[in-house]
Amino acid sequence: MGLALLAGCSRGGQTAATPPPPEVDAVTLTPRTVDESVGLPGRVEAVRTAEVRARVDGIVERRLYDEGTDVPAGAPLFAIDPREMRANEASARAALQRAQATLNNARKDLARYTPLVQRKAISAQEFDAAQAAVRQGEADVASAEAVVEKAKLDLSYTTVTAPIGGRVGRAEVTEGALVSASQATLLTRVEQLSPIYVRFSLPNVEILELRRRAANAKLTLPQLSRVEVRLVLEDGSTYGPVGHLNFLDQAVDPSTGGLLLRAEFPNPDRLLLPGQFVRARLAGAPNPNTLTVPQQAVQMSGEKASVMVVGPDGTIEARPVELGAMIRDQFVVGSGLKAGERVVVDGLQKIKPGQKVTIAKPKAATAPAGKP
Repeated sequence: MGLALLAGCSRGGQTAATPPPPEVDAVTLTPRTVDESVGLPGRVEAVRTAEVRARVDGIVERRLYDEGTDVPAGAPLFAIDPREMRANEASARAALQRAQATLNNARKDLARYTPLVQRKAISAQEFDAAQAAVRQGEADVASAEAVVEKAKLDLSYTTVTAPIGGRVGRAEVTEGALVSASQATLLTRVEQLSPIYVRFSLPNVEILELRRRAANAKLTLPQLSRVEVRLVLEDGSTYGPVGHLNFLDQAVDPSTGGLLLRAEFPNPDRLLLPGQFVRARLAGAPNPNTLTVPQQAVQMSGEKASVMVVGPDGTIEARPVELGAMIRDQFVVGSGLKAGERVVVDGLQKIKPGQKVTIAKPKAATAPAGKP
């Protein structure tokens, strides 16, 4: 009888006991200044690209360069048969000599007529005709000299040279091909690869948001040349050298609805090639008084986000929030939270709204790095 009574008392004591509140880890939200970043797809393009085209008619005799190599400006690339151009130059020089001889004869006639007209031994009309012959001879000589220069220039075009220094591409013609100046036959291309450009487009809606926040003194926009840009290559690796913006278009592209931006990067190892797709990350402007929450504190349901907030009395509240950019492992809070509130980051699986909790390890939120 006594044992049964003791057992009954023991069961009753266990039923009356209340389990302790679960322990959770939480962070206290503290405003700070963060650098928001923007990730955009971009495309690599050469700083300068020159299409090497034929400037005279003729047959290609030789290719004078190795395809895919770097060449300095003025390096010979192709040799075109020069025989016709040499003949044209010789003919032009002969015409110049003929014009010079005619001019010399006209000057001698004028010299003879000058004392005669003073003595009225010849008419004024004959003297005027002699002066006109000299002026015409001078014009003929100038015209012949221009023809000679044109012939010399055409002859120089038979050796096709690189207009800029850079990497020369594959040849578009082979030896024996007929090239034409009137059709501007493409021979090859030369591209300057160091430094190199990356071109991308910033959506107009983001531009308007940045300007609105800058107007409200919530954002300090840096100078264009001070905006750092980092690249993520197609294999996920990060390109080492850091670039800077050097161009911002003043008109929105109607085909993309964005504003064209361009950054310049050093490219000493020729790792970036024209036409290559990359992911550009622009270092954002300093954004003061910003709240951030750790990624593990955010619960997603479709497109809606919420966090668990610990009230002053230890009661859990589910709070919907609007999130901005992600900086490392932290989300920028757009709305829904205030400074000083405590957000649960660990132990979410054992709590629910309205439940009392104890904070096991209260700590301040870790400041995220300025750049992603």
